Amino acid sequence: MRELLQNATDAIRARQLLEPGHAGTVRLELMEKQDGSPPTLLFSDDGVGLTEDEIHRFLATIGESSKREEALAARRNDFIGQFGIGLLSCFMVCDELLVVTRSVRGDGRTLEWRGRHDGTYAVRQSEHPLDRPGTQVFLMARQDMTEWFAPERLRHLARHYGGLLPFPIQLTAGDRTEQLNPDGPPWRRDYESASERRKALLAYGRDVFGTDFIDCIPLHSTAGDVDGVAFVLPASPHFNARQKHRVYLKHMLLSESAENLLPEWAFFVKCVVNANALRPTASRESFYEDESLALAREALGQGLRTYLVELAHEDPRALQRLIALHGLSVKALALDDDDFYKLVIHWLPFETSMGVMTLADYRRAHPVVRYTPTLDGFRQVARVAGAQGLCIINAAYTHDAALLEKLPHVVPDAQVEPFSTADLPQSFEELTLDEREAVFPLLRMAERVLAPFRCGVVVKKFFPAEVPTLYSSDAEGVFRRDAERAREESDDLYAGVLDGVMAAAGGEPAQLCFNLHNPVVRRLAAVADREVLKLSVEMLYVQALLLGHHPLNAQEMALLNQGLLGLISAQLGGTGEGGEGGEDGGGSRGFH
Repeated sequence: MRELLQNATDAIRARQLLEPGHAGTVRLELMEKQDGSPPTLLFSDDGVGLTEDEIHRFLATIGESSKREEALAARRNDFIGQFGIGLLSCFMVCDELLVVTRSVRGDGRTLEWRGRHDGTYAVRQSEHPLDRPGTQVFLMARQDMTEWFAPERLRHLARHYGGLLPFPIQLTAGDRTEQLNPDGPPWRRDYESASERRKALLAYGRDVFGTDFIDCIPLHSTAGDVDGVAFVLPASPHFNARQKHRVYLKHMLLSESAENLLPEWAFFVKCVVNANALRPTASRESFYEDESLALAREALGQGLRTYLVELAHEDPRALQRLIALHGLSVKALALDDDDFYKLVIHWLPFETSMGVMTLADYRRAHPVVRYTPTLDGFRQVARVAGAQGLCIINAAYTHDAALLEKLPHVVPDAQVEPFSTADLPQSFEELTLDEREAVFPLLRMAERVLAPFRCGVVVKKFFPAEVPTLYSSDAEGVFRRDAERAREESDDLYAGVLDGVMAAAGGEPAQLCFNLHNPVVRRLAAVADREVLKLSVEMLYVQALLLGHHPLNAQEMALLNQGLLGLISAQLGGTGEGGEGGEDGGGSRGFH
């Protein structure tokens, strides 16, 4: 069906070159016989027709491979197909073909060519002359191929391959004649409104691909003379999964699985396009990689970029939904494609210590992009950083850290810095001289208690006030803590290796920052009982580790257990002997 439609299309276009006003029609007539023998399909066009010389040049190739190759080379750039080559496919469904033709350029005779699947053929003048130029092909079905001659099968195939052809395709079966392609390409029709156009195109996309798409995008390229429509997928494919598109060449279906028409980054759409000036491959399943295709691909990609830019300005929520839908694939491709990166990076949403925002919103308010590469790191800083007015990005999600690290390499004026709890105290308020004197006993005790844990101490003021302490450590310090925990759980050999690793580890020592805005810390600074002060510092240190999602090592776990027992003991000691109702008959003074 495709080959016959291509031959008819070429014949009609050839006649239109000679007679510009010629409209052209393709007719299919199914002739079923009363005796139950296999049916015959008459496939006819009113195109340019064939002269006797052309019959011998083109149809002789059916039996001779050398002539076939010569004909193929001679007509490779002519129209869509190659008449004699395409006609070979008819022998898949029949053993004998009859071609009846009258040429516009000939002597007015009607000629017959009768060929068989074994390569033999005969040419003679027809006893039933055609009353006008054109070509008729009679396909007499083989007994085992009659299913392909059913009216519904013929209707489906003709619509499938030639539904966008610009001249009528008519099918006659029994006493019914219908036109199979009354409307033409849906993206070229006129609609009452933009919403009606969108509705019609989405319905067309559903019919073609069997998918309910979320949007449609017009496509056009002067290079290659390409136009069509792209449909936005409702679910995210893997970014390496190249989309297969439906492509027409001069309005004839060329391929339903063309992969090289759109840029690789356009993974979120499937498209239907017609190309009038691109060169098909020999298999006619795709296009040759040449300058015309490269220019067409760039123009179609620019159309998709324009769509995204317009969404950003006219309907940001729709763009956010699209990015949310295809987020992981968008991010993965942005890492591989700098142009695509520049297109989408500022529209991507990121979780921050001040809520979710796009990178564009972030950079408008904060000249330096600060991020934490791990979820624990973000949890450790988010609450306190937000209270200090610091906006920190949680880059623990897939690809986020790599995307931010790439920013200054693609956007020249961008500044990006990793952030950790070690950077937080730099933004805290320093104490006055009087406050320093007041907290000096607490500071000295804390330094003595935390020295075995390689943790320094500082007292500052920061928000939120309900946070009494903040444990801060740089990346090297976090690594050293992990190595220490691993050493505790390892055998002697591996422990020796880890000793060497820890010895080589650099970085600044960890630090516990007390918050003087916190009421408990202010009261603790005035405690004179050294044992109570020591116990309180130990418990605040462990609490800071737990709040910062730092796993406790064996030494710190022991500190937690001892501290809990100490607190319980202190409370029980406060009840005295009469805690359960003494001589004065009073009730228990209990815990307070």
